Amino acid sequence: MEKLRGYVDHIIFRNEESGYTVLVLSSGQEEITCVGIFSYINEGELIEAQGQYVSHAVYGKQFRAESFEVKQPEDEQSIERYLGSGAVKGVGKALAARIVREFHDDTFRIIEEEPERLAEVKGISPKKAREIAEQIYEKRDMRQAMIFLQQYGISTALSVRIYQKYGADIYKVIRENPYRLADDIEGVGFRIADGIAKRAGIRPDSEYRVKCGILYALRQSSSDGHVYLPQEELMRKTEELLGTPPEDPERYLMDLAIERRIVIKEEQEKKLIYGASAYRIELNTARMLSELNISASVDEKLVLRKISGIERASSTHLDEMQRLAVVEAVRCGLLVITGGPGTGKTTTINTLISYFRSEGLDILLAAPTGRAAKRITEATGYEAKTIHRMLEISAGKEGNSGKFARGAGNPLEADVIIVDEMSMVDIYLMHALLTAVAVGTRLIMVGDVNQLPSVGPGSVLKDIIFSGQIRVVRLNRIFRQASESDIIVNAHRINRGEQVPLDNKSRDFFFLKRQDVNVIISIVIQLVRDKMPRYVNASVYDIQVLTPMRKGLLGVERLNRILQEYLNPPSGDKAEHEHGDLLFREGDKVMQIKNNYQTEWEIRGKHGTAVEKGLGIFNGDMGIIREINSILERVTVEFDDHRMVEYPFSGLDELELSYAVTIHKSQGSEYPAVVIPLLAGPRMLMNRNLLYTAVTRARKCVTLVGDDVTFRQMIGNTMEQRRYTTLAQRIREMSSPESDSENV
Repeated sequence: MEKLRGYVDHIIFRNEESGYTVLVLSSGQEEITCVGIFSYINEGELIEAQGQYVSHAVYGKQFRAESFEVKQPEDEQSIERYLGSGAVKGVGKALAARIVREFHDDTFRIIEEEPERLAEVKGISPKKAREIAEQIYEKRDMRQAMIFLQQYGISTALSVRIYQKYGADIYKVIRENPYRLADDIEGVGFRIADGIAKRAGIRPDSEYRVKCGILYALRQSSSDGHVYLPQEELMRKTEELLGTPPEDPERYLMDLAIERRIVIKEEQEKKLIYGASAYRIELNTARMLSELNISASVDEKLVLRKISGIERASSTHLDEMQRLAVVEAVRCGLLVITGGPGTGKTTTINTLISYFRSEGLDILLAAPTGRAAKRITEATGYEAKTIHRMLEISAGKEGNSGKFARGAGNPLEADVIIVDEMSMVDIYLMHALLTAVAVGTRLIMVGDVNQLPSVGPGSVLKDIIFSGQIRVVRLNRIFRQASESDIIVNAHRINRGEQVPLDNKSRDFFFLKRQDVNVIISIVIQLVRDKMPRYVNASVYDIQVLTPMRKGLLGVERLNRILQEYLNPPSGDKAEHEHGDLLFREGDKVMQIKNNYQTEWEIRGKHGTAVEKGLGIFNGDMGIIREINSILERVTVEFDDHRMVEYPFSGLDELELSYAVTIHKSQGSEYPAVVIPLLAGPRMLMNRNLLYTAVTRARKCVTLVGDDVTFRQMIGNTMEQRRYTTLAQRIREMSSPESDSENV
């Protein structure tokens, strides 16, 4: 390990989140490029770095710093250089020279111990003297805080966020209750806070630890789709987390309820535990649905005559249920239209658009994902937006939380709102949407109730239908053109629990029976790389591998590593970057795996200049890695609609390879062809619902490769993992004439 001492001449690049910095260090007569983690280093500062010299292929000789120490400037020239570097706002080179001429090498002691004396220097008022001293104090305090936090194994990036949140209070927070970090700082969960607490000597039976564990277990349950947990299940999960059963759990639950962090509801002799926010959101969702659920009398004969005119003009023919859907949409403020593939949902939407436009009404069309919105735009010729974009998403103040410009005080300006792919909408997005819909606006929800439920918590579409309080029209006829597709015919067979012929006489539905995992993977590679692109006239990247599981021999994680090697092999002209267990390579197909409302994207013109900019990349968005820049530590990804996003290396936790994705993640997407490797798995997972969703993702061809016994068992398996929600019950309560709704 070598040492290098010098002054920071200038900073070339800094990643504010990770602290990764490229700077030029002036050491004697030599200027040396240094790279490393340099948080809160400013130009003009004297540092001593430890590391080693390396030779970069493009940038030549560099010093890669492993650690560093900030040194106090030791002579008048050094002090003047630091103060005049711009590190202290309001102090330029001329003023720095006057300060040092006045106080010489005693300058820093004067600033720290007698800051009022700075006013003795020409051009410095008492107010400015205080400001200069405050900046010097803050920089010193910041460095001390960073050193303190690193003792507890806290990364530089996280240390920065903790200091920004608590300032000088960090010492008290870390020593007394580090579990506050899990509540206050996005990205810090129980496990990180618990690790810090152990280093800080917090007892395992600490009240803070138990409460934090309960809240964390409750929050984690939302990733399994739950809005609440029964008390017994919550305490079991908490015990697993803590490693020991909490003594007197009722006391902790009551304390959390008094603190308004949870809500306890007793129903049918069981205690249901909600996070306070989740409870309010579910209750308010039910209330807003009930308020929109109004109807008016209409002249049905006149409506039907107008529908007939639309049919003639568009050369379409609606069946009885489609016509009923249009009539009910005219009559009702709130309507659900549900049906499987090929039952005419899109034709019905087109008719609704034509009808309401002929009435001079303003219409908004939306879907939960960009892919779904693009598909409905192409099918209707009418612009559809994602729900987030329609609600005008903007970045929150911190973390990844976003806020919507559209809400109760600024509702959507529309007479009719049609939302497609409703099965994908979770309780939080539904609440945000309803908040922005004024009473009197028609809300028409279209979706396939037999698809998998949303990735986020809740079973919104199912619960609305199950409540029995909101008008539902079910489309069940498969139209002639759709009936020519075995994908659609077999999807309906699966949904009805009927067995599917696997004789491979179809043009768009194939089953290749194999039992050996390696053989299955080999066939999947051949299909994706060689056969399917030609068969459906699409690129390799358009062919999607879908699998039920993340882990295992045919899980997403293993398949992606293998598919990457065959579909985008290493090459001298492709840059790579290793992040955790993943290797990213230029040309890789990737997916965003969490909503990030702050991420900026831009669409670039011919010469690389931005022609359009926006905010927000969402869970399930897919793209291609176009560039990996190891010097600037960033990865550029091109998403659908040519949206370019730059990720710092520290932000790559939000991306994963997507040559293969779970069936759940494929919701709302449609691909020219899908390939589904299939072997036995957990019975709760390997069910009819999952298989039906997978098959219906394919537009032109679906090929399953694997065990036909597993396939047939899945058709017969109607078990689904239960989601703990009470939206249906809340809707019924709100709709009851004697309802005494809670005011939330």
